Amino acid sequence: MNKEIIASDSSSIVDRPDWDRYFMEIAGVVARRATCMRRRVGAILVKDRRILTTGYNGAPSGLRHCREAGCLRERLGVPSGERAELCRGLHAEQNAIIQAALHGVPIEGSVLYCTNQPCTMCAKMLVNAGVRRIVFTGSYPDELAMDILGEAGVEIMIFRG
Repeated sequence: MNKEIIASDSSSIVDRPDWDRYFMEIAGVVARRATCMRRRVGAILVKDRRILTTGYNGAPSGLRHCREAGCLRERLGVPSGERAELCRGLHAEQNAIIQAALHGVPIEGSVLYCTNQPCTMCAKMLVNAGVRRIVFTGSYPDELAMDILGEAGVEIMIFRG
């Protein structure tokens, strides 16, 4: 009987995701909570293989969601990656950082897993928060963000899961 359990356990190891895949899949689930009309983004901050905080993009707490209030950027035809100040929502990365601040969770030395490449604004926040590594899947039209992260020595991994 023990041999059957061991054989069963060892066969399930084949399907076991590595850490990057595991956390990217969780970031994908977090993204499903997003309320943005243009894109759904999820982010998680992880340290020592433990999830510290999560965040998704959407309006600040207590405010109407973008689907209810409408999207000014959409109405004005603003392309993705431009005029972020017109958006009523927060980015997923920002929400993950804010959750850490609200709950007193130190994130210095953490890893960000995100379903999209961070923008310049988020890149600057992540650098100052001490995030040491960023793993993301989707692209975002913002080369300056990548330059900032590179100059700061933040390790970047584009996940091609």
